[in-house]
Amino acid sequence: MAEVVTLGETMMSLRAEGMVRLGTSFRSSIAGAESNVAIGLSRLGHPVRWLGRVGADEPGALVLRTLRAEGVDVSTVERDDEAPTGLVLFEQRLPDVTRVQYHRAGSAGSRLSAADVALGGDVRLVHLTGITPALGDGPRDAVERAVARARELAATVSFDVNHRARLWSAADAAPALTPIARRADVVIGSADELELVGGVHALLAAGVREVVTKLGADGAAVTTAAGEQRAPGHRVPVVDSVGAGDAFTAGYLSALLDGLDVPGRLTRGNRTGAFAVATAGDWEGLPTRAELDLVALGEGAALR
Repeated sequence: MAEVVTLGETMMSLRAEGMVRLGTSFRSSIAGAESNVAIGLSRLGHPVRWLGRVGADEPGALVLRTLRAEGVDVSTVERDDEAPTGLVLFEQRLPDVTRVQYHRAGSAGSRLSAADVALGGDVRLVHLTGITPALGDGPRDAVERAVARARELAATVSFDVNHRARLWSAADAAPALTPIARRADVVIGSADELELVGGVHALLAAGVREVVTKLGADGAAVTTAAGEQRAPGHRVPVVDSVGAGDAFTAGYLSALLDGLDVPGRLTRGNRTGAFAVATAGDWEGLPTRAELDLVALGEGAALR
């Protein structure tokens, strides 16, 4: 049985090797905030299920094959005969500036509904993001159903605000995401994203147990009723920053499931985030549990 369930859309990703307008080659993979976290948790030893919909097409087959290969349970995923798997295009224009274009309107993932939510009785944690509600009424209903079902099962709910300005404006996102955030146990986001859902102190006053602020290269902070604790990030060469936030979230939630204290949770989250930015791709560089300590080794270290 899954210890963790994530819910959202996973797309086929195409990463351009050069400028798209000039003609270039692409590397295909998969991408999706919730499945990135699922892969990260699986590599760290946690049984995970991803819930979603993909098209009955080759990109959908790629999504399912990749997640299965990473040990993620996809047994309840629906294959939609009437809608395609979404597509996301990445074009890296500068070393740390990537342009992202979505082709997900009318996708199978946008047809997700409350009927697709099957958590299972042994789930300990349900992880959701603010991306899924942006895809339409059905996906928003699915997120709300997942929260309600998690509450029935006494499972922890984590919510990463993950505001995507290309999907909806802050003015549209705030009234939809704030009620979801206030029902979560753990809320994660950048400082701007947390303000979008009311701010740290308003979230704590609403009953959120802990609010995690992602600070990029400066690490992260956790605020609870007892106060704030911070931990610095790891300085590593930046290859690709896409997916770093999801990597941090996977590490933080892994440590939470393992019963680590706040400093321990921040340490693991910052380490998994460092692995992500030092490797190309959304999830490919995520560490296994045995690799977590590598990022703390001195520069130029060699394991012989």
